[in-house]
Amino acid sequence: MHVNLLLALVGGYLLGSLSFAVITSRLMGLADPRTYGSGNPGATNVLRSGSKKAALLTLAFDALKGFVPVWLCALLGQTEMVAAAAGLAAFVGHLWPVFFRFQGGKGVATAAGVVFGLNPMLGVAVLASFALIVAFSRYVSLASMVAACFAPFFQALIWGLSPAVWALLAMAALLVWRHQANIERLLAGTESQLGKKKAP
Repeated sequence: MHVNLLLALVGGYLLGSLSFAVITSRLMGLADPRTYGSGNPGATNVLRSGSKKAALLTLAFDALKGFVPVWLCALLGQTEMVAAAAGLAAFVGHLWPVFFRFQGGKGVATAAGVVFGLNPMLGVAVLASFALIVAFSRYVSLASMVAACFAPFFQALIWGLSPAVWALLAMAALLVWRHQANIERLLAGTESQLGKKKAP
């Protein structure tokens, strides 16, 4: 059990440490996303390069690296605790990737992948919450944080307390913490809204 947990943690972290924003940009001959825009190695910042394809690939692979370790643990018959630990480790790897000088992103796509891996129905509920908040507020950052906070609440309320709840709580706390700059802009009324260009 302890060996399996350790392997899940290490494997999840190493997979999460693959910064696909940087990898995709390099393979497609684009600038390093850490050097422009928000400096965040994520799909949203990659989109600022002008390449929708690169942004979509980044989004897909960032989500997959959260989903795959959880799915593999389930496939191999591991407990929910081991699967949740693997997902949390992948999320932490995205935030602080060992292969990229610990300069990671905010973890939204990777967290979504973990949620779908742990509980697909929960994933649908969280995605629906995200979509509703974006539709009404036009703030992607706000929707990401609120949806992340809803995840452990939904899991505990509908499926009961389990190891997944604690992993989801940890991810929500870290995700909100990584959005500190966005929170400051939201409070100041300067956060950019979906479909609206920033004022010069």
